[in-house]
Amino acid sequence: MHLRAQALVLSVRQHGEHNAVVRCLTREAGLIAGYVRGGRSRAMRPILQPANLVMGEWRARTEDQLAGLTVELVHSRAPLYSEPLATAALEWVTALTAVVLPESQPYPRLYGALDAMLGAIEAAPAARGWAVALARYEDLLLAELGYGVERPPAVSTESGWPEILAALALTGREIEAHLLTDRRAEALAARARLIERLKRAVA
Repeated sequence: MHLRAQALVLSVRQHGEHNAVVRCLTREAGLIAGYVRGGRSRAMRPILQPANLVMGEWRARTEDQLAGLTVELVHSRAPLYSEPLATAALEWVTALTAVVLPESQPYPRLYGALDAMLGAIEAAPAARGWAVALARYEDLLLAELGYGVERPPAVSTESGWPEILAALALTGREIEAHLLTDRRAEALAARARLIERLKRAVA
């Protein structure tokens, strides 16, 4: 197995003292995990920040083996982590995507939507510019995994906060009911932090 592709970093789990298992989303191959030697080093931590865009290269002798991964930074979104609201949004969408997608199945629409969502947060960390994109991304994620909302949230850039928060409440219920039903309490906690911060920001 050998793949070289641009990827969005979704999650980083420490392995041993210095290494890490990193889950990334690629347009071509979907969600892929890789083992990064030195992934917890001072030099690598800023590169492996969730939401960053990297050029990854995965190599494994067999399809069943966890691939070794090397990465080069393409675009850093680390500065967004200085903004509490943007941080909450980044933590939620990356954790959600890492937890619910099956590995090695391409979801090009999701990749494009997530990249656009992260770009919207980058362009407007204050939330007015990306809250609608968040509701749409959650709705698309549900649909791509076979759980389309019966009455999807009808929100646009012209929608007010009551409509946006109602749409997020709807997608949140569906995500909790269908995608985060067992061991995924940490991801739900990230969403709870995000919604609480959104409500405080627009109160």
